Amino acid sequence: MAEFKLPTEVVELPSKGLLYSKESPLSEGKVEIKYMTAKEEDILTNQSYIEKGTVIDKLLESLIITKINFNDLLIGDKNALMVSARVLGYGKNYKFEYNGEEYEIDLSQIGFKEFDESNITKGNNEFQFTLPNSENLITFKLLTQGDEKKISTELEGLKRLNKDFSPEISTRLKYLITSVNGDREKKTIREFVDNYLLAQDARALREHIRNLQPDIDLTFFPSGSEKKRSIPIGVSFFYPDIATG
Repeated sequence: MAEFKLPTEVVELPSKGLLYSKESPLSEGKVEIKYMTAKEEDILTNQSYIEKGTVIDKLLESLIITKINFNDLLIGDKNALMVSARVLGYGKNYKFEYNGEEYEIDLSQIGFKEFDESNITKGNNEFQFTLPNSENLITFKLLTQGDEKKISTELEGLKRLNKDFSPEISTRLKYLITSVNGDREKKTIREFVDNYLLAQDARALREHIRNLQPDIDLTFFPSGSEKKRSIPIGVSFFYPDIATG
């Protein structure tokens, strides 16, 4: 039987692997992925995956060569793999609209957000933060792909109970926070978030996490603006023909 060679690329991770245990291949700070094939295009057009919102996850799982646990991926590192997959599959140029204007960016030039490595204990995804108003001491972690799946499942369950209520912010905080004043009981954390976490403290924590979290810099400067905005990841990101067809 003939042997076929499939090109691959090594993707550097924004976290540099610092937040993964040394036993994890992700601690190397890089992941090898293959170029997209017709098989991956089948994944991208799978209506079941699209409806479930899992199409990008299925795509990345198919492309990753390195033997990793996909659920261990930090969200910022997953974003880097997503952009690299798009570049390898459909090229580096991405067109999108913002406020009625069309923009085109070179995805291969997207860099990493700056983050302070001095805040990180190698191999440990946990950080301390004193809430500025209540002065409660909490520890928290950066969310992984596995955490995001659990959050989505919980929110879907809550929506079935009450379709008009979607407590996404508080649910996410319950997975982010790992202890309150030294207490690691999940029941304590949930009670704290539901009844005692001040809105100002929750906002301060989310802002702290945004500044701390390793990620790619998916921002751009709109015309006439001195403030960066998030690059909209629309349907044409992995379906570029839609933008021109």
